[in-house]
Amino acid sequence: MSRSTRPIPARVRILAAILAVACVGLAIVGSVTFLVQREQAIAGVNERLHAQVKSLRAVADDRSVADVGDGATEATDDLNINEYSSIDDYLNAVVARLVPARDEASLALIDGAPRWVPSTLSGFSIIDNQQLIDRAIADTKNGATKMGTVSTDDGALRYIAIPVSMPGDPRQGLYIRAIDLGAELQPVTLAMTTYIIAALAVLAAIGVVGWFVTGRLLSPIRHLRETADAISISDLSARLDPHGNDDIADLSRTVNSMLDRLEGSVDVQRQLLDDVRHELKTPITIVRGHLELMNPRDAVDVASARDIGISELDRLARLVEDIDVLAAAEADSYTMSPVDLAALTARVGELVAVIPDHTWTVEAHAEGTVAGDSDRLLQAWLQLADNAAKYTPAGSPIEIGSSSGSDGARLWVRDHGAGIPPAARVRIFRRFDRAHVHRTVGGSGLGLAIVDAIAKGHGGRCAVADTPGGGATFMIHLPLSEAELPAPVRAGDVVLQREAAG
Repeated sequence: MSRSTRPIPARVRILAAILAVACVGLAIVGSVTFLVQREQAIAGVNERLHAQVKSLRAVADDRSVADVGDGATEATDDLNINEYSSIDDYLNAVVARLVPARDEASLALIDGAPRWVPSTLSGFSIIDNQQLIDRAIADTKNGATKMGTVSTDDGALRYIAIPVSMPGDPRQGLYIRAIDLGAELQPVTLAMTTYIIAALAVLAAIGVVGWFVTGRLLSPIRHLRETADAISISDLSARLDPHGNDDIADLSRTVNSMLDRLEGSVDVQRQLLDDVRHELKTPITIVRGHLELMNPRDAVDVASARDIGISELDRLARLVEDIDVLAAAEADSYTMSPVDLAALTARVGELVAVIPDHTWTVEAHAEGTVAGDSDRLLQAWLQLADNAAKYTPAGSPIEIGSSSGSDGARLWVRDHGAGIPPAARVRIFRRFDRAHVHRTVGGSGLGLAIVDAIAKGHGGRCAVADTPGGGATFMIHLPLSEAELPAPVRAGDVVLQREAAG
């Protein structure tokens, strides 16, 4: 089996990208600088070589040439070409007077053979450089002045070859002036060598600093990975420690918020499973006990056990149905739209009027709208009405109504039963939690939990207050303004303390 290759760490990839960009940038800057300086140096060499043509003409035009430094020459008036009887004498005078500067050399040829060299030691000698001589002779066969570059055993030489002839003298003269191109470009080469060393030092510094900086920047992500690895379904308590106000710190806070929601959801699921397990024990125990004690030969006993079993199974069916409704209320995506409070109140009044054993009255119709899911709000309000009908003595009146104010809208159901003790008004909205033992007849204990889930899914809450004269008033508080509502979310993704009674 082939082993999977280990991925390259993000720290290495980021640092490699930074170094690559820096290297390309330094290389471009260095190359451009080198080319510009090299061209400037070669342009200076060419200018000095072209000056030799003017100098030769100055000598031929009845003037001598004096050296003024750095290869430059200046014509004087003490030399006349008419004084030269041959081209040999003229070239001798030219070589003697056009003194080579440092890194320069000159040579006079007659019929292709070296004849005169400078007597000074200021430059270097090219009398034995046959490669340069052959190249200069070949380039000037047509009698024109030629400038070029030749690579010799002594290095690269930039030269100018000037043919010289004199009336009455059949011999052909050639004056060669050469400049050591390597020596002239040495400052440029030295500067580039210094630049390369400095660039390598800069790259090394970028690498060292970048290694620590990327490590520090990526440490929260590494900590995030380690924390994610440490999280299990049995332990969701691990959290990140965000520092600062940058994007990574925001990511850490977002992950912590996600872990909070996840832990809350898991806790709610565990609590639901514990509650369901607890609720299922009673009917199972009852059915099993009656079946074990039943006398199969006694028809009356069999019928009684059968009735008890069917009754408990019906209760289990209602429990499963309510659990399904609660799960749908918690995990549903609500379709928010403007809901008219007066129309919703009238609709609830029509539906509750058919619930028997009570006198139903609609006492108040609120004006205005709320942002919500009308079907879910109707379901929650009817659940409150059904809850009041179950646990209020038969024949007693029940009032419903809606109102609105600056703090939002309220949908309420008011009964005249035993009421809810203040200590129990919070826990009755938890699953399977009840205010009174006698309030359990026919209920699964999930009705108020469903109402609470729907209210919180709309950004609201549930509350219980005393009814004047006795009883309890259950209310659903909803925000009026759509701007105050949270964005549509899945209620199951929010950490909710859902408490129920039924």
